[in-house]
Amino acid sequence: MNLVSETRPQVKRDRLLRLSCVEAATGLKKSTIYLLQKRGEFPHCVQITPRCVAWPESSVLQWVQDRISAVTVPQAGGEQ
Repeated sequence: MNLVSETRPQVKRDRLLRLSCVEAATGLKKSTIYLLQKRGEFPHCVQITPRCVAWPESSVLQWVQDRISAVTVPQAGGEQ
């Protein structure tokens, strides 16, 4: 019998990404990331310590997928 899994609540697993990893995942640089964040167009960072922030990986990856989904690929022969 596995009582531990029955009594402990399930926690959604997520990682925190530092700026260099966010830059690598998005192709954006620091200034653009913070500008988009300020405009509300990019996920907000999480304050880890007074001098350290990171972004939830799931939020960054969802933002990337939303950008990819927004691209419409023209069908062959559709435009002249």
